[in-house]
Amino acid sequence: MGIKIYRPTSAGRRGMSVATFEELTPNVQPERSLLTGVRKRAGRNHQGRITVRHQGGGHKQRYRLIDFRRDKVGIPARVESIEYDPNRTARIAKLVYADGEKRYILAPLGVQVGDKLMSGPDAEVRSGNALPIANLPLGSVIHNIELQPGRGGQLVRSAGVSAQLVAKEGDYAQVRLPSGEVRLISIRCMATLGQVGNTDHANINWGKAGRLRWRGRMPQVRGIAMDPSSHPHGGGEGRSPIGMPGPKTPWGKPALGYKTRKNKRTASMIVRRRSAGRLK
Repeated sequence: MGIKIYRPTSAGRRGMSVATFEELTPNVQPERSLLTGVRKRAGRNHQGRITVRHQGGGHKQRYRLIDFRRDKVGIPARVESIEYDPNRTARIAKLVYADGEKRYILAPLGVQVGDKLMSGPDAEVRSGNALPIANLPLGSVIHNIELQPGRGGQLVRSAGVSAQLVAKEGDYAQVRLPSGEVRLISIRCMATLGQVGNTDHANINWGKAGRLRWRGRMPQVRGIAMDPSSHPHGGGEGRSPIGMPGPKTPWGKPALGYKTRKNKRTASMIVRRRSAGRLK
């Protein structure tokens, strides 16, 4: 993947960059049998109340059904195309299995059209193949990792990310996640070898607010620019400090350093937390 930088012909173009999409297969339409509708909720719950701020609008999209389970065990598949997915940062690859079934998967780095992929314990150890963690060698770079056997990959699915298999002990393996956290995962869980493609996604400069509106992201107003009745940071004459040791949300909760993890049931599965200074 490459990045195209525009000439500064306007304020919006200055610094703007886009992906060149050179890794995509040209003149390919999405597989209609793997498309479904998606309803935009603009950050609102079933009561119509906003629970996630700054969401709304955006271009109409069709959801691509992705095979996160990789449960076609022992059946070889050919990569027919690499396609764009508007619902995620990674590219997707369309697989055509030997029995004629078609499925989408996350496109790993280096996988090209015509490659042969397979999933299962007998699959070859190569990028794009999915195997149980028990069958992977130590040090393997993996993505699309399951947390529960058969549930489908839930970890490491964004563009350019990867995890590493650090150790195996008994029924569990230690996996180092992109955040630096080391977590215990059952060796019966499936994982896909390789790094997720589209590695240059993090280097894209959106350039103007309009491009984010196309993506369904609405403007975010700084709390310090509001009045004191609208935000704890508001008020004061001109630019002024927020008047507190650390920033807060509009509801007075600490915005940084506030522990958000509430799932004590799986706390014992975390061997090492993320690096110091990050939220825990």
